Amino acid sequence: MDTRPLLIGLSARIYTPGSAGVELPGVWTKTLHYLEQSVAHWVLSGGAVAVMIPAVSSGSIVVRSDIDLGHYAQALDGLVLQGGNDVAPAHYGEDPLHPEWAGDPVRDRYEMELVRAFVAAGKPVFGICRGLQLLNVAFGGSLWQDIPTQQPEAVDHRIAGRYERHFHDIEFTPGTHLAGLYPGVARATTNSIHHQGIKQLAPGFVVEARCPDDGMIEAIRRTEGGPFVAGVQWHPEFHGPEHPHTLDDGPILRDFLAACLRARAAR
Repeated sequence: MDTRPLLIGLSARIYTPGSAGVELPGVWTKTLHYLEQSVAHWVLSGGAVAVMIPAVSSGSIVVRSDIDLGHYAQALDGLVLQGGNDVAPAHYGEDPLHPEWAGDPVRDRYEMELVRAFVAAGKPVFGICRGLQLLNVAFGGSLWQDIPTQQPEAVDHRIAGRYERHFHDIEFTPGTHLAGLYPGVARATTNSIHHQGIKQLAPGFVVEARCPDDGMIEAIRRTEGGPFVAGVQWHPEFHGPEHPHTLDDGPILRDFLAACLRARAAR
C-alpha cells in the first residue's frame, strides 16, 4: 500500500506589475505567483501536502523549454483552482461590458492548460469560486459578467468590505453527489464573494447547488467521462470557528481527497 501523503497542486494567483493601478517599488516590480494562506491550510487540514504550481508552460508568462504543466499533472495527485480575478469574457466569446471586467486572460490560459493536463492524466480537479467559473468556461460554458448589472433581481453575492463575512443560503440539488455528502440537509449557509456567476452551464456538467433566492448556480460537477471534476462558488477554506452557522466543508475536502486516493490506486 502507498502510504505517502497526497500531493495536491494549487493553481497560482498571478500579480503583474502595475495591475493594481499603483506603481509600487521593490518586489512589486516583479511578476508574482502566490496563494492565499487559507486555501493551503484547508488542503493541509486533510493530511495532504499543498504544492503551488507556477506558470511554467511554454505558452505562458514563464518559458522553460524542458518543463511544462503536464509534468506537474503526472507528479501530483490532484488539483485545486483557487479564487482570484475575473475570468476573461473573451474565453466564452464575449466582449467585456466594462473595462474592469476584462478579467485575467494570462491566468485563464495557464489554468485551462492545467485543467486539461490533470484531466488527461486522470487526476481529480476541484474549483473554488473563480475556479468553479474557470471550469465552466474551460468546458464550454459561459458567465454573467456582473450579476448586479445583468441579473438585477438577484440577491447580493458580494458586498464590498465584508469579503468572507458576507453570507447567503444555498440549496442542494436532490440526488446529486454533493447532496449525498450531506444526508438530511436540504439547505445551508455559505460565504459569498463573487460578482460573476454561471450563465450557461458547460455540457456534461450538472448543477449540485443553487442560491434558493435567485437560482444562481453555486456548485457543479462533471458527470460525463473522465476523472472527478467539480467546483463550488463559495470559499470552503474560509469556514472557521468564527462562523459556526455556515456549512461544514469538511465532507467536501474529504470527498475530493478520497477521489485523489482512488486515482492514485488505479495507477
